[in-house]
Amino acid sequence: MAIIGKFTRDGAGYTGYIETLAFKAQLTLEPNTNKKSEKAPDFRVVHVGEDFTSEIGAAWRKTGKTSGTEYLSLSIHDDPALAVPIHCRLVKTGAEEGHTLFWERQRERSDQE
Repeated sequence: MAIIGKFTRDGAGYTGYIETLAFKAQLTLEPNTNKKSEKAPDFRVVHVGEDFTSEIGAAWRKTGKTSGTEYLSLSIHDDPALAVPIHCRLVKTGAEEGHTLFWERQRERSDQE
């Protein structure tokens, strides 16, 4: 598992950055106020550029099966620098409003799972 970003709670959303070997970007997680179903994302992942903003992914509230800890499951998928979507977790790790973005390589699933 690798740390690829840091965020802070900002009202109902989050602000922070993602940084990998390929790129660095300022992001916000904005509440999805227009959810039309249970499976719709809870947040929109938005890239904040100097001259524009663009939606590049989504996030869902989740609860760890064994720990019971709440986190956000992020999918960042709309960027030309990405060959495949990035799936990661935003977990509260700091005092006050600190959160860390963790990336873990997707494992191939066997037919038995």
